[in-house]
Amino acid sequence: MAPMAVMADDYSGMLAYLDVTRIEGRALAGANGAIAVNQAAGDLNLQGNLRGIAHGEHADVSINAQQLQRGNRVLSAPLQASALIGGDALAGASGIASINQASGIANTTLNVVSATLARQGIRETDDSALAAEGSALAGGRDDASRGVATGTRSAGVASTALRGFDGVLQLNQIAGSGNDTANVLGLAVQDRP
Repeated sequence: MAPMAVMADDYSGMLAYLDVTRIEGRALAGANGAIAVNQAAGDLNLQGNLRGIAHGEHADVSINAQQLQRGNRVLSAPLQASALIGGDALAGASGIASINQASGIANTTLNVVSATLARQGIRETDDSALAAEGSALAGGRDDASRGVATGTRSAGVASTALRGFDGVLQLNQIAGSGNDTANVLGLAVQDRP
C-alpha cells in the first residue's frame, strides 16, 4: 500500500476562497423581521449590525460600539476581490435589513438601529449629532493595519436583488482599503399622551 500524499495548505488558495463573496439565487427572498448580512472579501474587514428596541414608562435605548484594529499586518493582498448581491436575493423581503459589503483590506462598516416606544414623549436629534455618532461608531485603526491597495475591488447589488423590499434597508458598500462607513437610524415615539 502506497503512503498517501500530504499536501500543505496553500495560502493563495485560501485567499481565493475569501476574495469573492456572493449572495444570489433566492437567498433570503421573502424573509421578514430582522435581517443582518455581513459580506467581506479580503483581509482585516470589521463589520457589525446592532439593534436595540425598548418599550415602557421610561424606556431608553443606548448603543455604543467600537471597531478597533491594532497592529495587524497584511503581507500580501488579493489582486481581485468582490462582494455581490445578485439574482432575486432579498426580493419581497420585509422588516429591517442591515447589509454590510466590504471588498478590500482593513475596512469598517456598521449598521445601527435603535427604537424607543416610551410614555415620556418624543426626543429629537439633529443631523449633526447623528453624523458625529456615526463617525465615532464606524472606525478606529492605526496605520499598521492598512494594506497595499493594488488590484480591483468591487461591491455591488444587481438590479433584480432587493426588488419589492418593504421596510428599513441599511446598505454599506466599500471597495478599497482603509475606509469607514456607518448607517445610524434612531426612532423615539411617544406611546400615548
